Amino acid sequence: MYKSEKKVSLVTGGAGFIGSHIVDRLLSLDHKVIVIDNETSDGHDQYYWNSRAKNYKYDICDFAKIVPLFAGVDYVFHLAAKVSVQESCEDPIPTFTVNSMGTANVLEASRISNVGLVIYSSTSSVYGNNVECPITEDCKEEPLNTYSIGKLSGEHLCRSYYKLYGLKSVIFRYANVYGERSRHRGSYAPVITKFLKQKEDQLPLTIYGSGRQRRDFIHVNDVVNANVLTTFQNLEEYAVPYNLGSGSSFSIQDIADHIMISDEHIHMDYRPGEMVDNLLDITRVKNNLTWKPKVDIMEWIDIQMSKYEK
Repeated sequence: MYKSEKKVSLVTGGAGFIGSHIVDRLLSLDHKVIVIDNETSDGHDQYYWNSRAKNYKYDICDFAKIVPLFAGVDYVFHLAAKVSVQESCEDPIPTFTVNSMGTANVLEASRISNVGLVIYSSTSSVYGNNVECPITEDCKEEPLNTYSIGKLSGEHLCRSYYKLYGLKSVIFRYANVYGERSRHRGSYAPVITKFLKQKEDQLPLTIYGSGRQRRDFIHVNDVVNANVLTTFQNLEEYAVPYNLGSGSSFSIQDIADHIMISDEHIHMDYRPGEMVDNLLDITRVKNNLTWKPKVDIMEWIDIQMSKYEK
């Protein structure tokens, strides 16, 4: 019987939080996987290189170095980025360079190599604060910092490459992603991971602002499921954004109270450049990708906290 060749996938940022989970899933589906990651994040105790992949410690801003790796690739999952909002406010140029010019390099390398599909990881922070919740993909974008500006620039590049060259892409605008392997060190750590780390270390929880700001949280496994589903489907439209969230939101105070009693919280000044409220309408992705989120955030937090009690 004729046996088809394995699909080849390339994952940028594939040794980091979300990217490493995608790498693991693709390998489980018998893909050949190429990973590019330059290990520049300072939020991890380790990087998550899978020895079954072909791994390259390269920078996506070095076009000459990365372009040979795209030859024969079917799918590109582009996650490499500088992801900290606060870091982008304090030192904007490096963030914009990686998130915009780095994405241009990935798309150009994909075009030259006739890649079948690029899956681009963007962010719901492109909406800013000038929209009402729940937020649909048709809402006006008002990015608040160079992180989200660079990500939105990457979206425009995806659309340009599709219209000009026919390079197919899928754009995911993530809500706040949490889960195993999330960065936990430093002041830039995502709130859930930071709270759990403070709980484990028996420290008070640090809340920036009033804590009333609301967030849509999505587990990394749900993000992986959506990314991988794109390799199985022929979409009617390409280079259009899809919101990827849970479809519900919680206040930061809700999360903190669930993890630790309020007497053990410390409130700090609100940090500029962050969205006040974030709740995504996920109708488009549910209808077009037949995807839906499965992980309940409070149940997941309870499982993590039970580990500390053993």
